[in-house]
Amino acid sequence: MKTHTISLFTVLMLGIARAENPPATPAKMDTAKIESLTGLKGTMNAAEGVFKVTAPRNDVKIAVDGWQMPPFMGLTSWAAFMPGTKSDAMVMGDLVLFQDEVNPVMSAALDAGLDVTALHNHFFYDEPRVLFMHIGGEGSVEKLGAAVRAVLDKMKEIRAANPSPAVKFSVGFAPGGNAITPAPLEELLGGKATVKDGMAKFVFGRTAKMPCGCEPGKEMGINTWAAFAGTDDNALVDGDFCMREAELPGVLKTLRRDGINIVAIHNHMIMEEPRYIFLHYWGKGKAADLAKTLKAALGTLGK
Repeated sequence: MKTHTISLFTVLMLGIARAENPPATPAKMDTAKIESLTGLKGTMNAAEGVFKVTAPRNDVKIAVDGWQMPPFMGLTSWAAFMPGTKSDAMVMGDLVLFQDEVNPVMSAALDAGLDVTALHNHFFYDEPRVLFMHIGGEGSVEKLGAAVRAVLDKMKEIRAANPSPAVKFSVGFAPGGNAITPAPLEELLGGKATVKDGMAKFVFGRTAKMPCGCEPGKEMGINTWAAFAGTDDNALVDGDFCMREAELPGVLKTLRRDGINIVAIHNHMIMEEPRYIFLHYWGKGKAADLAKTLKAALGTLGK
C-alpha cells in the first residue's frame, strides 16, 4: 500500500499563501451613506449583515375592516441592503402604495435600474385601497440608494399634488358601446380573435409540466391574453401575460413605456416547470396603438 506524505515545506507554503490571500469576506455596509442616499433612518442586523431603512405610511389614514390601522401592523415601506457577491451590494424591498401611485412609482423604479418582482394586495376591505410592490436590485450602494430615493420621491410627489388617493384612472372609460374591428388587430398580433358583442379577445398559449407529469397548456390557463372593448379610436384592453421569470423585466418596461398600467404580478401555480409569473394589465387608447404595444411586449418573450 502506498502512503502519501506532505512535506513540512509544503505545509508552510500553504499557510503563507492563506495568510497572504485570506478567504474573501463581504464588505461592511456604509450605513451612513445609505441613510444619506435614501433620506431614511435605518437599523443594522449584525447577525445577517443587513441594513434596513423604513418609511411608515402615515401620510394617509388607512382603515382595514373598518379599523384605522397603524403603520406598525403592516403599512410600512422598507428597503434592505446587504453586501453583494457579484456586485458591491444588493437591495430588496416592499413598497406600500395607493392605486394611483403604483404605475408612476413602478416606472421610477424601472428607470432607476431596479427590478419589480411582485405586485399584490395584503388586505381585504381596505380604505383607501393599498397595494404592495416588491423591488430588488444589485449594484453599487450609490446606485441602489439613489434608486430607492427615486421611488420614495415619486410617492411623495404624487401625494403632494393630490393628498387623497384617486379612485379611478385619470381618464374614465365610457365609449357608449363596443365596436372593435378585429381584422387590423389580428394582423398586428398575428392571431385570430374571438369576437363577442363588438369586443375582441386574443389568447396565446404556452406549456408547463406539473409534478404529476401532466402538461397543461393554453386551455388550462398557461396563456397570455388580451381583450379589447370600446371603439377603434377609444379602446380599452385588459389581459394577462404568462412569462418566465427572466422575461418579466422586458415585458414590464415595454408596457410601462407606452403607458399601459400594471395591476398585479404574481404566480398562478406552484411547482410547475418551467416557472411562470403572471402579469395583469389595463390600458386605454386607440386599439391599434394598444395592439402595437402588446405585440412589442410579446416580442420580448423568449429572449
